[in-house]
Amino acid sequence: MGFQEALEYMQGLRRFGIKLGNERFAELMARLGNPHDRFGVAHVTGTKGKGSTTAFIANILQRHGFRVGGYYSPYVFDVRERVQVDGRMIPREDFARLVTTIRPHVDAIAETELGQATEFELKTAVGFSYFAKREVDLAAVEVGIGGRLDATNIVSPLVTVITNIGLDHTHILGDTLGKIAFEKAGIIKPGVPCVTAVDSSEALDVIRARAAEDSAPLIRVGNDGKAAIRWRTTDESEPGRPEFAVTTPRGEYSGLRCGLLGSFQQVNAACAIGAVEEVAAARGFAVQPEAIRGGLAATTLPGRMQIIRRRPTLLLDGAHNPIAAAALRAELEKMRTGRILLVIGMVAGHEPEGVVDVLGPLASIVYATQPTWSKVHSAEHIAACARTVCGDVRVAATPQEAVRQALSEAQLDDLVVVTGSFYVVGDVDPTEFA
Repeated sequence: MGFQEALEYMQGLRRFGIKLGNERFAELMARLGNPHDRFGVAHVTGTKGKGSTTAFIANILQRHGFRVGGYYSPYVFDVRERVQVDGRMIPREDFARLVTTIRPHVDAIAETELGQATEFELKTAVGFSYFAKREVDLAAVEVGIGGRLDATNIVSPLVTVITNIGLDHTHILGDTLGKIAFEKAGIIKPGVPCVTAVDSSEALDVIRARAAEDSAPLIRVGNDGKAAIRWRTTDESEPGRPEFAVTTPRGEYSGLRCGLLGSFQQVNAACAIGAVEEVAAARGFAVQPEAIRGGLAATTLPGRMQIIRRRPTLLLDGAHNPIAAAALRAELEKMRTGRILLVIGMVAGHEPEGVVDVLGPLASIVYATQPTWSKVHSAEHIAACARTVCGDVRVAATPQEAVRQALSEAQLDDLVVVTGSFYVVGDVDPTEFA
């Protein structure tokens, strides 16, 4: 298959939906020679910050001289964003070759009692196979949904990370923080250190219990005085990228700045530093402060507080749940702007009310839209939610059209914010507006 044919085959698996469980994917990996066993893994889950934390870990490890894989979920503009080695996306030729190689095994397993593999499972198989082919030393692997029954949970990690937890995917993971924490804590492995930034006592109690059951050292990240890893802001002179320091039981790292915008990235960076220290302890290398500083500063990700243009400013952020929306709002309130024009759409499985209630009151105008995804909340439904918190709500057929409308009405000091889903962000062609 060529790249386009391979992509269409992979996207065709979306019709099978989300099917959580490890047994089918473990069989697929066994048929491929268990490529995931050929490199060390930092395994990352959470509700907010897991993608950024995964990227920080990958970049810091690369700065230590290792060949490093990064597996991300979801992608924004290009499916190949999911699978990277040393910060470079998998080439189209390798993507097509691996999908072609894996497809017969997917088809064979579909004829067994294990059933049809999903799109996510095929993507993950491509990622792990590519990492093995490139002989990566280490990989930072982001969970898709939850953790316990996620396909990625067949790895035997050197460290696990659970970033902060909030209510999201409640129809799959449960409707309380405790239930969601139970699913996230499923990535904890016997004797393997777990770094967590969870701040809910309900969720933390569940994680503590699982870690104790598995004799897994639990390393807390926080600023409550009891956490093992703490961070503090040291200089706020650079808007959006404050300088900060992180203190761990093993040392202190100062003069840190993140390439990703947002003060909330400090806690993600602290999680990443804690994870890298555990990988270093397991693999026997010394953590280099310059590699920490360089890795954090060099990290970029599409759709995370991503500024495409100025005057008027166009900002893309895939905040798709209340905890992410609150973090985005905190940053927007710090920015010196005129009006905020909010472009928002959401996919099914995420409740729009919680996101709209947080962000909508900041907006002078809300442009309700819907992404080109299989299961979405209609633009009309988003608009109905927005009208409860904003007096001027418009409906646009597509995110691209919504951005066009917003920019046409924006004044030079205004801020156009595109949010609600990475799929909404991914439907915006930034080259038209840059």
